[in-house]
Amino acid sequence: MPRGDPAVSTAPVNIGDTNKHRPRKKAVRVKTWLVIDSTSQVQQIDAGKQSIMRRTGLSARDLRILDPSLSYPSSITGRERAIVIKLEHIKGIITAHDVWLLNSRDPAVVPFVEELKRRFLQFHEANTVKIGGNGGGEQTAEELAEILEGSQESVERSPALKEQQDRLQTLPFEFVALEACLEAACTCLDEETKALEKEAYPALDNLTSEISSFYLERVRQIKGRLVALTQRVQRVRDELEHLLEDDGDMAGMYLTSKLLREEDENASSSSATVEEDEDHELNKDRHIPNLLLPSNDSHGTPARHADVAELEMLLEAYFVQVDGTLNKLSTLREYVDDTEDYVNIMLDDKQNNLLQMGVLLTTAILVITMYIVIVGLLAMNISINLWHPPNDSQEDFLWTIGTCSIGTIVLYVTIVTWYKYKGVLY
Repeated sequence: MPRGDPAVSTAPVNIGDTNKHRPRKKAVRVKTWLVIDSTSQVQQIDAGKQSIMRRTGLSARDLRILDPSLSYPSSITGRERAIVIKLEHIKGIITAHDVWLLNSRDPAVVPFVEELKRRFLQFHEANTVKIGGNGGGEQTAEELAEILEGSQESVERSPALKEQQDRLQTLPFEFVALEACLEAACTCLDEETKALEKEAYPALDNLTSEISSFYLERVRQIKGRLVALTQRVQRVRDELEHLLEDDGDMAGMYLTSKLLREEDENASSSSATVEEDEDHELNKDRHIPNLLLPSNDSHGTPARHADVAELEMLLEAYFVQVDGTLNKLSTLREYVDDTEDYVNIMLDDKQNNLLQMGVLLTTAILVITMYIVIVGLLAMNISINLWHPPNDSQEDFLWTIGTCSIGTIVLYVTIVTWYKYKGVLY
């Protein structure tokens, strides 16, 4: 058909909005991290998941552990370049140089941040003194103590603090941070356990002395908190026990050692490359076959599981503390169970008393009903000699009433005695 034919006019086709069919880019969620380095310097960094993965070498699965929208249990996970830690309110990443905290604005985390800064400052000063002593000659213990005392005027001197300073000189940075996290988590659990004990024992004693709905509701709430706290402590204990049983996981947490080993390997590989080039040029000049030369690939590889005694001692100390907290909760749980058993026994006893009272009342109603039937029969208006004797007097009426009453009482006592004989009542 010709192009100008009006019968062939094409109608416009509505294809809709093309922007709706384009794939939408997902918004990158940027989170605020509090970074504390080994010199106790603090800075806040806004970084996304990809940036954290590049800096720490972690995977998306590892970062998912720290996601507040997901309910992951307490865990300590060691990776090649970082340690992912989630213990109670502490959520962060430990590297060989710094610590990344996710929920630093939480009021419960603020004291922990101050404690980290204090420990890292002591660690930095101890290493500075150690390096200065190695470079400038030997120093006496008194001189080192004077330097440490001068740099920590705001910290109270105590035997525990001196012991902590001695440990800081031997522990690597990641273990100093790990110890602070474990101490904060264990202390938090222990304090909650003590507070629960102070509230639970008086409430349970009040319940045993007086059973009321108020005390029952209070004990019910305490028991719910006890179960939740026991589960939290059990998770921390299981995680520490799992780490203590696996030397490979503990060896993977030596981040500083792995970093130094990697640097040594890089340096040795570069020097070996230079030596190979020199030997190759020398062999070309002398026309010596390469097969006669010794191999340079003789440097030993590191063992798969290094000596983990240092970390094992650290974890065992807090494992014992968490286990002690769990024992306290177990003792409290047993006390709650004993109180529940005692309350149930008292309630059963009261229920038995009520049942006995019901049996006595039912028997009394039965006997009184018989008495009422007799009285009703005698009160019938029928003209017979029994109802209307020739000598009508008040004495006959009294004898009739007295005899029926005494017979009713004797019948009731007889029935109760038979109940006790059969064991229905006691």
